[in-house]
Parts: sequence; C-alpha cells; structure tokens
Amino acid sequence: MRVSRLYTSADLALSKKIELDDDNGHYVRTVLRLKKDAEIILFNGTGGEYLCTVAEVSRKVVLVLVNTWQDRSVESPLLVTLGLGISRGDRMDMTVQKAVELGVNIIVPLLTERCVVQFKGEKKPQRLVHWQKIVQHAAEQSGRTSVPELPEIEQMQQWVGKQKGLKIFLDPYAEKTLADIKPIDKQVTLLTGPEGGFSDQERNIAKAAGFIPVRMGSRILRTETASLAALAAVQMLWGDFGTQTLEVLPSCTDVV
Repeated sequence: MRVSRLYTSADLALSKKIELDDDNGHYVRTVLRLKKDAEIILFNGTGGEYLCTVAEVSRKVVLVLVNTWQDRSVESPLLVTLGLGISRGDRMDMTVQKAVELGVNIIVPLLTERCVVQFKGEKKPQRLVHWQKIVQHAAEQSGRTSVPELPEIEQMQQWVGKQKGLKIFLDPYAEKTLADIKPIDKQVTLLTGPEGGFSDQERNIAKAAGFIPVRMGSRILRTETASLAALAAVQMLWGDFGTQTLEVLPSCTDVV
C-alpha cells in the first residue's frame, strides 16, 4: 500500500482533527486525489510521524484525523551545515534537494564574488521560497522526520565568521583531505563555491575564519558534484552511512 508523507507546521496529537493548509490541501485534493478514509502520514519536525486518515475533502477544506504516532528516528548524529555558493537554476535546485536526502541540517545560500546569479526586485525572496519548498518536499520524500533549515541568503564574507565546529571549505588545490581531520562535537560546516569557484581573496577570508581547505580527490569537480560528494563523505566518515543497522521504511510509509 502506498501512503504519502506530508510536512505540516500544525500541532499534531492523537485523535485530533487537523485542517491542512492551502498548499497541502490542494496537493491532497488535486494531485493525490485522496478520498475520505484514505491513509496519509503527517510529520511536523518534532520527532516521529503520525499515521492519519482523511476525514473530509471538499473545495474549501481538507481535514485529517490523527490516529497513531510512530517513533522513527532517521536523523544522522552528525550535525552538518552547508554554506552553498549560489549556482544557476537546476544545479542549485538539485544540490539543495540531494543535500536534504544526504542528511544536511542547515543550508545557507551564499553570494560570492564569482556568483553568476543576479537577484533583482522580488527575485531574491521568490528564489528563497522556491528553495525552501524543495527542502520540504525532499524531507517528505526521503522519510526524514525533521525539515532542514534554509535561512536568508547571506554574503559569504559575513557568514564564515559566525560558524562553529569543524569548518571545511572545498578547494581542489588544497593539500589536506577529509581523512586528515576530525569533527568537533559531531558538528561540521562545509563551504562550497559557485560555478567559478572561490577567488583568492575569498580563500584567504575563509582561512582567516578558521576554515580548513580540503580537496576531494585529484580531479576538479563541478560545484554540485563537490557539494554532494563532500556530504556523502562526511556521513560515511563521521555520520550514519557507516552504521551497521539500516532502518527500512515500512510499507505504510512509501512515498510518492
């Protein structure tokens, strides 16, 4: 049986009826075309998820009855922040989506010297909302029980000075690799550049803020490849990719 998962900001409690917001209501009514008594899974980022049934579907409202709480924990013990140099269109969208699947906790879009994307007028808030929706849908699809943060767009120079834990920036010309370092308190901050990479000035600024330059192999990787390869590598070294126990989603939590 295929059951969809949706994130909601509503308070969830057993036997409570929840009115879905406009976006989720439209999705249930128009895209999924669910009818009364159909099953659906809701989560609100506070831990676990809730098996629910659709109580009412109309043009004006979609009500969901909360039935059972399921205690699931699929989050990595490694807290990962990704400072992501903004790249063009689909590259940025894909990186944000896959970063969520790979267990990132915070994604911060960064403006850098060689960023080719220009934000005019309402483009910046629109783009931010677009990325936040990608984060939410990726969390729903991947079975995560929390939704990573994607805060306001920042300038790289201001952002680097506020970071904690093991701080790494990806640099194809670096001498060190991930095998040469270890995280601090299970916390890692990754800094990755846009299509054109970092300027020499930005490299110096990152180093001055305590970021360690690290290379990913001997080849120069595209920005989206470097970001995702680094996330997979840190999860393998210090996160949950190397664990022996694999939690498999039960059939009732298949995703669309």
